Amino acid sequence: MRIKHLLAATAIAGAVFGIASARADEVVTIYSADGLHDGDVSWYGTQFDAFTKATGIKVQYIEAGSGGVVQRVEKEASNPQADVLVTLPPFIQKAVADGAIQPYTPAGADKIPAGSKDAAGNYVALVNNYMNFIYDSAVMPEAPKSFAALLEPQFKNKIQYSTPGQAGDGTAVMLEIIHAFGGKDAAFDYFKKLQANNRGPSASTGKLTALVNKGELWVANGDLQMNLDQMKSNPKIRVFFPAGPDGKRSTFALPYYVGLVKGAPHAENGKKLIDWLLSVDAQKTLPDVALGMPVRTDVKAEGKAAEEYQAALKGVDIWTPDWAQVSADLQKDAARWHEATGS
Repeated sequence: MRIKHLLAATAIAGAVFGIASARADEVVTIYSADGLHDGDVSWYGTQFDAFTKATGIKVQYIEAGSGGVVQRVEKEASNPQADVLVTLPPFIQKAVADGAIQPYTPAGADKIPAGSKDAAGNYVALVNNYMNFIYDSAVMPEAPKSFAALLEPQFKNKIQYSTPGQAGDGTAVMLEIIHAFGGKDAAFDYFKKLQANNRGPSASTGKLTALVNKGELWVANGDLQMNLDQMKSNPKIRVFFPAGPDGKRSTFALPYYVGLVKGAPHAENGKKLIDWLLSVDAQKTLPDVALGMPVRTDVKAEGKAAEEYQAALKGVDIWTPDWAQVSADLQKDAARWHEATGS
């Protein structure tokens, strides 16, 4: 009798363990840079809900700055926790160089331009985006015209930008100023001067928007997708592109890139989520829900939101960084920024 009870108990325990294991497999974990999960109705939120409803796979979401999510993946390399990584350049390139990403060609990758994906298949663009700055329209009826204007005494302790080398948008600020000033020497000299008005470092860009909207800051950095989306709940912010010494306003593409984490504990679920986010149906919703631009050539950005996005870039020169060189120089350039600013 005792043996029968023991066998029965073992069978029940085995069945329960089997159910628990199955449920554990019905999950996918994504580490992502901030910007796509903002607001009560976000692109990530709506897509994750639809994905779970369609597949039964629950999405676990972890958010940090662009460099922060890569650092976390790399720290967990011996025991990976994430399946999918979404971050900005040059951090996606760093993740690949450090062996944190495994190749995966998503469904529909043939509809993504060659310049928007890694030739070795390690990552593809997920959402098209551009770097920019924001200002408090309640304090300033017009945006500052130039980078030089940001050095004026009225901006003392009213400017903040995320940290180059740590945040993707902060790194973008460094790259844009190097471009605008025509070289690194002039750029880091400018950063040294700007420090008199800079409130201090920030690990995350997204958190700066509310501070600008409340008037605690007058100017901060950002990216176009995130900031246009944040205007829904932060109505005082406006985007702008300050001119360099040559009088030209410029910016560059700063896409969200997605890749499959090496050693992902739920790699098949990770692939399914990547495919879902890159699907035609998901990409079509980007302009209206997230103020981002689709990456697929067979999905046209249409509607009021797309027009607003395109209007923001009117008259702004678009240039393209050499991301391989940026990635190679990042540690050295970030160290030079720290030296110039004392941060």
